[in-house]
Amino acid sequence: MSSLAQPLAESLVQSVDWLAIAPPTVAAVVALVVLVADLFLAESRKALLGWVSVAGLAASALLLLPLLDGDRSTFCLSGDPGTCSYTADRFTLVIQFLVLGGALLAALLSVTALRDAKKELPEGEFWFLLLSSAAGAALLPASRDLATLIVALEVASLPAFALVGLRHGDRKSSEAALKFFLSSVTATAVSLMGISFVYAATGTLYLTRIAERIQNVDAQLQILTQTGVVLTLIGFAFKTAAVPFHFWVPDTYVGAPLPVAAYLSVVGKAVGFTGLILITIIALPSYADVWGPALAALAALTMTVGNVGALRQQATRAYSAVRLLAWSSVGQAGYLLVPIAAAAYSDDPERSIGSTVAYALMYAAVNLGAFAVAALVGRTKPLNRVSDYRGLYARNPLSALILAFFLLCLAGLPPGIIGLFAKVTVFSAAVDAGLGWLAVVMAVNVVIALFYYLQWTALLFRAPEGEPVKHLLPAPVTATMALTGVLGIVLSGAPQLILRFADTGLF
Repeated sequence: MSSLAQPLAESLVQSVDWLAIAPPTVAAVVALVVLVADLFLAESRKALLGWVSVAGLAASALLLLPLLDGDRSTFCLSGDPGTCSYTADRFTLVIQFLVLGGALLAALLSVTALRDAKKELPEGEFWFLLLSSAAGAALLPASRDLATLIVALEVASLPAFALVGLRHGDRKSSEAALKFFLSSVTATAVSLMGISFVYAATGTLYLTRIAERIQNVDAQLQILTQTGVVLTLIGFAFKTAAVPFHFWVPDTYVGAPLPVAAYLSVVGKAVGFTGLILITIIALPSYADVWGPALAALAALTMTVGNVGALRQQATRAYSAVRLLAWSSVGQAGYLLVPIAAAAYSDDPERSIGSTVAYALMYAAVNLGAFAVAALVGRTKPLNRVSDYRGLYARNPLSALILAFFLLCLAGLPPGIIGLFAKVTVFSAAVDAGLGWLAVVMAVNVVIALFYYLQWTALLFRAPEGEPVKHLLPAPVTATMALTGVLGIVLSGAPQLILRFADTGLF
């Protein structure tokens, strides 16, 4: 009996590559450490939790360096070492860098925001939720089976709901959290329904095996399979805030603490797009004739609605600056969808996906920088209207110049060369794939976006109304602005670096 049990036990035991899983694991462990430490620290010393969290995220990001020497996989099937649940390849590392770097910059902004909140935001819970969400977001790009993918997606999403609604006694915050929660739960339910259909048809959860088996599904299961594919795509479209699943974005960004809005705009978006790439490119390449046209239509609709929504923002409306960034992020989501749609038609899908990753890296750096300046202005102008930025150059020249640079990057105008380069890369992906109509829609939307980005930029340098009030620059906010500004300037000087870095190696 024991001799039979031993080989069975050995076949079930999987070796764990601890180095491969270190980045998300360290973030998760630090989250638990912060939660426990919060119970014992005196109120006057709870600011330490923020710096421990920042250090934890920095350590997680640094642990990506030893993984650059080659692909590593773990949690593999004992009979098939090539089929694994966790893979740390080039694509994984680039997205993990984006996610952990974005979370680190959001954490730096949060240090000042928590200090200014004057106990309205509980520090221990805030840092635990932020680190937990970052751990889930870092796990997702490495996921190579549907179960791990959905678990990572929910670990990234569930703490984010709480972060949005964490401010005590704030009705806007509670309403924003409820809208975000309901939309995300709907997306998860639809995704799980679709995944269950795909599993029923193929008998596996591993992405590579799904790609093999879904081409040879029994004729009686064809409708079930097609329904599963469509529902899975719809669920991930919710997560990317693609139109018409975008309705939660503006109110959520306004109701959330500003660093959380910055986190959602970059890390939350990266999570949705990464899941969509893994599902379409790895698991469902044989259904490219289904998801290709669907994503192309979604891209056109999303960029148009997002840019028109941003264009309609009134400068004197409360929170109009945050709303404009929210609608802008919806428009940017449309641009990010273009290369994924193009991958369905392209002879070189890896290059198309590289365009999406390159654009996401550019967007992450400049958007976090724009939110950093918004957080600075919001310290003295809590309603954060676009009109509050009038004459910012007279009050704080450096902040005005940095924000102007970021806005020009988002618009794709010099000296924001990196923004122009990223847009040209996405545009080329559409043209090379034969999606000329989508390239035209994108060009029209770039022109629409120019108007509101330039309008905001011009406002920064106008004469201020009344006596200029100097903005105090807290060190964490200054560090965030400096890091994103230097990154944007360096990449504008050598934009080819971002495309080389974004070479995904997904295939």
